[in-house]
Amino acid sequence: MSESRLLPVPDGLEGVRADAGIARLLGFSRSFAAEVIDAGGVRVNGAVVDKSHRLAAGDLLEVEWTPRQEPTVVAAEVPGLSIVHEDDDLVVVDKPPGVVAHPALGWDGPTVLGALAAAGIAVSRLGPVERAGIVHRLDAGTSGLMVVAKSDRAYTELKRMFHDREVDKIYQALAQGHPDPSSGTIDAPIGRQPGAEWKFGITAEGKHAVTHYETIEAFPYASLLRIKLETGRTHQIRVHFAAQRHPLAGDALYGADPVLAARLGLTRQWLHAVELSFRHPGTGREVSFSSPPAPDLVAALEILAGE
Repeated sequence: MSESRLLPVPDGLEGVRADAGIARLLGFSRSFAAEVIDAGGVRVNGAVVDKSHRLAAGDLLEVEWTPRQEPTVVAAEVPGLSIVHEDDDLVVVDKPPGVVAHPALGWDGPTVLGALAAAGIAVSRLGPVERAGIVHRLDAGTSGLMVVAKSDRAYTELKRMFHDREVDKIYQALAQGHPDPSSGTIDAPIGRQPGAEWKFGITAEGKHAVTHYETIEAFPYASLLRIKLETGRTHQIRVHFAAQRHPLAGDALYGADPVLAARLGLTRQWLHAVELSFRHPGTGREVSFSSPPAPDLVAALEILAGE
């Protein structure tokens, strides 16, 4: 059932883009406001506008929308997902590819929270309902280690530690070609690609992002890298190496060679979270967890080593 509002544009929104103004007026997210506008649900003084339209104080704004049905956690076992560690404060999981951290609009596949619910593991209720307990995420196509908060104190402290860069996050990645230099740092801001809802890139308006890397082994067509993230932007490793013209093998979204991916049997990016270290929010002691690369990634390396 749709809802609608008719209201004047206040002085404080003079010159503001329509999507940003509607988000502020009605409490929408910026992306949802843009969806409403793209669907023709916004009129200014009787005329349909696009999201880049600049509002003027006193304009009559008509907004009609269908409320989103918020995603919910559905308990379901996830084959291949294992519990690496569990205590009263947190649980560390080894996530297989094809699984997201929490429910989201447009995703009907398995989730880490659904797997934990199916296993009878209760998580912290802090955070938005559909992602309560989640303190960081891995892309659906990225495998490896994730920590989820069980207690409220763990949620609060882990969120702070991730924000303050007190968590060591180590990945292994297979990048096409041979980065030059073979070890170094990529420091480039990351933001959404204009006109692409799910793709990111190096943009002047993006958020600060720093990636440290070193080459573990160089193959004829690709390099196995050890990567330490200083920041944690969405798709950070994938974007940074694609921008260096060394996309991760198998990463079709960011320009990987489909011929190489097929030869290596890859149906997703070669990227695995191998180590996770932090100060335990309950005991105060440093803890560290590790995970070997997933079987499909190991198989790809074996093919490369044999060439």
